[in-house]
Amino acid sequence: MQKKVPRIRILKGGPYVISGSVPLSEKVIVPKGDGYVYEEGRTLPQRESYLLCRCGKTKTPPFCDGAHVKSHFDGTETACKNDYHARAARIVGSGIDLLDDGRCAFARFCHRASGDAWQLAENSSTDFRRAEAIIAANECPSGRLTVVEKDGTEHEPAYSPAIEILQDPEEHVSAGIFVKGGIPIESADGSVYEIRNRVVLCRCGMSGNKPFCDSRHVSEEFSDQDFVRKE
Repeated sequence: MQKKVPRIRILKGGPYVISGSVPLSEKVIVPKGDGYVYEEGRTLPQRESYLLCRCGKTKTPPFCDGAHVKSHFDGTETACKNDYHARAARIVGSGIDLLDDGRCAFARFCHRASGDAWQLAENSSTDFRRAEAIIAANECPSGRLTVVEKDGTEHEPAYSPAIEILQDPEEHVSAGIFVKGGIPIESADGSVYEIRNRVVLCRCGMSGNKPFCDSRHVSEEFSDQDFVRKE
């Protein structure tokens, strides 16, 4: 039997349809020292296909329970569909450069004890600061940041296809959906977004850059934990 290719399809006004046996897990963003790490969260069921909530109203998080219908969810996609390199600004550094397309999920992995990704890239003449800049950019789950060597080589972490539901207890919120490993995302209109190794999708329903997370879950204090505790 031919193995099904991982895929995400967005339903108009509805959930994300995940197919292809994409591994699903929950990860918790936890402070450690002057930075952050992921810790394992709940164990989630593994299925060949499943529906993930996009409206933020489900009582069975992270799965869809049809709440988008009763809540009259407006899931209109507003994100620019231009490729990353057409969107991203280039920050020129002393040793390496940094691409930044501005899509921030507020995961904060871009901050290191030695500085943030932008500071490290701009002052990357030493091996240490160059290495720190690469780590800071690579650990950005939204794919906002990419380190580029002066010869044009781009740094990107090696990820297999997987989906991680993010929780952010430090901010007292539930964060977005970390999509890893170049899983195609099909828009409700049938077009396919540029395939990226790292993106974060909105699951609070309030992003101004749907389907991608724009960190609105923080200002809107979105949390699925009340429903999780009742399970």
